[in-house]
Amino acid sequence: MNPVSSPVPAFGLGTFRLKGQVVVDSVRNALELGYRAIDTAQIYGNEAEVGAAIAASGVKRDELYLTTKIWVDHYAPDKLAPSLEESLAKLRTDAVDLTLIHWPAPDNGVALETFMAALAQAKAKGLTRAIGVSNFNIEQTRRAIDVVGEGEIATNQIELSPYLQNRKLAAFLQGAGIQVTSYMTLAYGKVLGDPVIGAIAARHGATPAQVALAWALQLGYCVIPSSTKRENLASNLLAQQLALSEADMRELAALERNGREVSPAGLAPVWD
Repeated sequence: MNPVSSPVPAFGLGTFRLKGQVVVDSVRNALELGYRAIDTAQIYGNEAEVGAAIAASGVKRDELYLTTKIWVDHYAPDKLAPSLEESLAKLRTDAVDLTLIHWPAPDNGVALETFMAALAQAKAKGLTRAIGVSNFNIEQTRRAIDVVGEGEIATNQIELSPYLQNRKLAAFLQGAGIQVTSYMTLAYGKVLGDPVIGAIAARHGATPAQVALAWALQLGYCVIPSSTKRENLASNLLAQQLALSEADMRELAALERNGREVSPAGLAPVWD
């Protein structure tokens, strides 16, 4: 199997909250439409369905970029690699392209240095081609770099939308050569009814979702939107062809309101 080269693909399919036949259909439709990066996680409870949909698609493994995330219950060194091996079996592959620590979980009893070292060991074993983090703040990302070395962290996957622009963290990551992956780019759909975004969309003959995704892409971020509808999956892909003007980007920048949607107690860090 030929490794899929980094960096992380700019556009992928998210599968958060999609279960059973719903996620099978979403992945199938996405692959038929041309998506080649798929993001899942152990806690999503859908790795087996994602693996089944990929197997049924006929798309070759070396054409895909698969990401999964280690859940907090598996951070101990004797659990992390075995849990990833279980994920690989569900996904029907001998290695994923990217494995992330899902949350820093500062209160779960396993030190950041310990689980980052275990993640690096999983990469050394060939279970994953690249490693990264998710929901880490600047200080935690620095500590992670200290453990695994500069250039080893492929991405920090963070909540980021026009309502939560995370500029300080994003600037730090980009300066450190770490790819920013934006999740919840549509803020659970809240940005879709925004009048400013709607006006920009109207000017371009685009949809509000395309505008929000194009905004993130133009800032250099990766995006992983999800949808259960084939027409929305197809529409989202077109965001890659939408060129927003400097005026558009200024209007979108002004929408910042620290509108965080996800911050689970015990798992989330102190945000920057």
